[in-house]
Amino acid sequence: MSTYRTVVVGTDGSPPSLRAVSRAAEVAGSSGARVVIVCAYQPSSSREVEQAQDELGDEAFQVVGSAPAEDRLREAADAAATAGAGEVQTLAVVGEAIGALLDAADQQRAELLVVGSRGLNTLKGRILGSVPSEVSRRAECDVLVVRTAR
Repeated sequence: MSTYRTVVVGTDGSPPSLRAVSRAAEVAGSSGARVVIVCAYQPSSSREVEQAQDELGDEAFQVVGSAPAEDRLREAADAAATAGAGEVQTLAVVGEAIGALLDAADQQRAELLVVGSRGLNTLKGRILGSVPSEVSRRAECDVLVVRTAR
């Protein structure tokens, strides 16, 4: 088996996604690889931004735009470090999870893309496709699907 130099993993801040982050960090730590944690988000509409600013004033930055994604990434980076990752990088990406993960894997020249298994056994996942199945089908690098359902 080849040694991984870059491992990309996605998170949405949920406990299952943090289990995938921890597993990615373990793999990266054992091979000295860099971990890139990706969180996809949708930008707030201008109406939502205005409403938040009206209601929250100077604190609006905490709930609009990329702030929630950045919070999730900080938590995931802490989990990765705890699990043994040496070098951790985070990316907040505007867009849908599948495209964000695939683009990040390509741009970072990842040899491994790690995703959680959540969605593989749901009716919605079987009908519409899930992040793990679509990423597995389309990625140009190795993919590790971590069993995150308990």
